[in-house]
Amino acid sequence: MDTGIHTLNDLFAQLGLPNSDAEINDFIRAHAPLPDFVKLADAPCWTPSQATFLREELAEDADWAELIDQLSAALRGH
Repeated sequence: MDTGIHTLNDLFAQLGLPNSDAEINDFIRAHAPLPDFVKLADAPCWTPSQATFLREELAEDADWAELIDQLSAALRGH
């Protein structure tokens, strides 16, 4: 049963990306800064399926939405 409690590591795993803390930090360093006018799902670092997942989860305000917002803020340097 999914409890709806996820971590940033879980989000990266869901996206099919390496998900250790060091790998997440490396990803953020490699893809930041993301300009404020670019929606997270429109960033060039995503595959089409990853971008779709990010858009859908935000639109549905799903369990992942808070973590997606955290990732967006990290990529923007906020």
